[in-house]
Amino acid sequence: MTTEALPATPCMVVIPCLNEAAHIEALIDRLTPSVERLDMKIVVADGGSTDGTQAIVQRIAATNPRVTLLPNPKKIQSAAINLAVERFGDEFTSFIRIDAHGDYPADYCDRLIEDADETGADSVVVSMATRGFGAFQKATAIAQNSKLGNGGSPHRQGAKGHWTDHGHHAFMRVKSFRAVGGYDETFSHNEDAELDYRLRAAGYRLWMTDKTFMVYYPRASVPALFRQYLGYGRGRAKNILKHRAMPKIRQMIPLMVFPVVAGTSLAFLSWAAVVPAVLWAAACLGYGVWMALSQRNPYGPLAGFSAMVMHLAWSAGFWLQLLDFRRKEAPAS
Repeated sequence: MTTEALPATPCMVVIPCLNEAAHIEALIDRLTPSVERLDMKIVVADGGSTDGTQAIVQRIAATNPRVTLLPNPKKIQSAAINLAVERFGDEFTSFIRIDAHGDYPADYCDRLIEDADETGADSVVVSMATRGFGAFQKATAIAQNSKLGNGGSPHRQGAKGHWTDHGHHAFMRVKSFRAVGGYDETFSHNEDAELDYRLRAAGYRLWMTDKTFMVYYPRASVPALFRQYLGYGRGRAKNILKHRAMPKIRQMIPLMVFPVVAGTSLAFLSWAAVVPAVLWAAACLGYGVWMALSQRNPYGPLAGFSAMVMHLAWSAGFWLQLLDFRRKEAPAS
């Protein structure tokens, strides 16, 4: 089942956010020319910010009627989008999801709407260009842009425009979104992949555009990066368990990292228990050295370490979610 080829406009921009005082005003300023050009509305769905974000948005909305602050009591991004579509979806044919901590080309919205009109796609997704500022953030960006960090994921690499099964969410038609029930609000991570699964199952089409992209800034510290990927791993496991879908090969390989690292606790029985973990660490750091030499990038070795953090956290999150599920499914004694 696919939607009719209706015009992609009128369209609204939805920005889920929480404590983004350092970024929200600049982001709205950047989007405003295209919002005015395309006659759109900006809905900032705030999850209860305590850093002044709400006051900033209210100040902007006082002089710009295109900007609206929408309280999001459930805090998470999936709930923010659902709430915005519930509240304003009858006024618009489509919406564009914007991440408060990302950056976007000046014609980002124009190109998304253009591709939606040309292809008739129900969802237009984008690739991500990951960038950083400090040493660790730059190294993590390098890792996330490489096959070591993303496993060849097309929405990281970018490609010619093509039909796809998943990508970073950008444009979506309200009719298609509502038809499959919107985002599953039990997902705090990977809600986009879970929704894409239901969209495809219902016969809706996803187009990976090559006309634009978004800029993503990764976490700037080891603990923050670990927590983020722990959540990603949990979200991926929830998605697989919900839909009984087999993980892809590029996802199955990192799954072994946590068991391999945990296996080093058996080193007192045999030194061989350490070998798999040592080989994994050597592969990551070696790849980082190779990137440093081949790309003349001094952050290569640190990128190898960032990849190790991502692999371990993602794998640990996946297995922890799987164990939680099995405990809940186990019959009471």
